Amino acid sequence: MENQYQYRVSAFSTERRGGVVAVDEIRPTIPFSPPPEFQGDPGYWTPEHFFLASVAGCFISTFSGIAEFSKFEFLSLEMQVEGSIQKEENGWRFTQITLRPKLKIVSVTERERAVRLLEKAQKACLITRSLSSRVAFEPEIQVEEEILETQKLENSFPVT
Repeated sequence: MENQYQYRVSAFSTERRGGVVAVDEIRPTIPFSPPPEFQGDPGYWTPEHFFLASVAGCFISTFSGIAEFSKFEFLSLEMQVEGSIQKEENGWRFTQITLRPKLKIVSVTERERAVRLLEKAQKACLITRSLSSRVAFEPEIQVEEEILETQKLENSFPVT
């Protein structure tokens, strides 16, 4: 295994403040604009969204790899990432990134292990380890047997 890898992305200006992001071997290109609050056009991916998407994608890939290596079965993983930007002395920057993974597992007996693996993924994710902003971690574990039990209880009471 190599100790270093290189990645290259190109961006081209195509319109007022916006453009497209491209990678030679990946299609399609992705049009982008600054967010409307920075005089961009609504309805486009923004550099801020790309940044947060890289955090979300890295976390899911990292957790999935750790789970596979650990032979941990899970039903689904949904990831929400929220970023807060603030204007500081040197300009705008992300000051906090909040990770909200929602992991669905089959059995309550796997809850503690699920939490440990989520925490391990948060610490191992290459993108979050590369950030200078504060990273908050708010995992949620859903257990299918608890969800099914709740649904049974809800369905057993008459609706008034």
